[in-house]
Amino acid sequence: MKRYVKLLPFYLPGLALYLVWFIYPTLTGFYYSLTDWDGLSPSYRFVGLDNYGAVAGDILFHKSFVNNIKFMLTVVILQTVLSLLLALRLSRQSKLNIGLRALFFVPTILSSVSVGFIWTFVYDPSLGLLNGALKAVGLESWTHNWLGDAKIAIFSVAAVQAWAHIGQMLILFVAGIQAIPHELIESAKLDGAGPLRLFASVMWPLLAPAVAIVVSYTTIQSFKAFDLVFTMTGGGPNYATEILSTYIYNSAFMNYTFGKASTASVYFLVLISLMTYLQFRALRTERIS
Repeated sequence: MKRYVKLLPFYLPGLALYLVWFIYPTLTGFYYSLTDWDGLSPSYRFVGLDNYGAVAGDILFHKSFVNNIKFMLTVVILQTVLSLLLALRLSRQSKLNIGLRALFFVPTILSSVSVGFIWTFVYDPSLGLLNGALKAVGLESWTHNWLGDAKIAIFSVAAVQAWAHIGQMLILFVAGIQAIPHELIESAKLDGAGPLRLFASVMWPLLAPAVAIVVSYTTIQSFKAFDLVFTMTGGGPNYATEILSTYIYNSAFMNYTFGKASTASVYFLVLISLMTYLQFRALRTERIS
């Protein structure tokens, strides 16, 4: 007991920061979710759980939730599969592989706003590089208004989100692959295991912790993709790319309903926590604290 008392001063700075920057804002957000505060007036009144019923019944909130699920699933699948395939190819230590890893990692260090502006130009239906490249190879019928078509706009933005962070997930998978004992791989090869059998029976089970981290982090990242969506589409066209984070922003700073925005934030927090927990359970991996 005395040992822990002596160590207490070392815990206090981190604990103070956690309380000030996480616990206090969370509790404050929950408090305002029970009010009708507009974000500007010095006074407000308590409305109890009325905001929770109003947000739960808001059609735009439902649409934002569905869009966010589409966005998240697209990003998780693309980012996880592509980064894992690249990691399997680039896991060996060589100058070329190290250079390629660094190259794939470059988009990660760019701001989401910069990435959004770059890809808005790439997707431009008239002058964009994507449609221009398709026309150049004789695939003019594939050209599209990638951000202007409500049916595919959310998937176009999700592809950009995946592109920007594949390099980050690649590094995590490379670390997981390099941590696998070389003796296990050699033993499996001696037993006649081919590439697919080797991956399914040896590498995949040992990569489960890395997969759990990548999937859970990518999920949270997808729900927090406000700046990319706001830069590229602003939630349009016709709310086709409106996700929960843009819904909260518009409720707070465009409609001046901070109480409603706080309520949506509480739903947001519960949703991310629940989905992360279920993902860890599905992957049968212990939660990493």
